[in-house]
Amino acid sequence: MNEETFNLQTRKFLKKVGVGSQREIEQAVRKAIADGSLAGDAKIRAKVVLKLPELGVELEIEDDIALE
Repeated sequence: MNEETFNLQTRKFLKKVGVGSQREIEQAVRKAIADGSLAGDAKIRAKVVLKLPELGVELEIEDDIALE
C-alpha cells in the first residue's frame, strides 16, 4: 500500500462528503425556514452513516446543528 496515495484518496473522498453534505443541509434548512416548517433558532439532528462493506465497517455519527 502506498501511504501517500491512500491518504490523498481518503482526503479526496472526505472532501466530497463534506462539501456535498453541507450543501444539502443548507438547502434543506433554508427551504424549511422559508416554508415555515422550521424555526430560525431551532436545533436539528444530523446523522451520517459511513459504510465500508468490503471491510465490514459501519460507523454512525450523530450530532445537533444549532441554527442560532
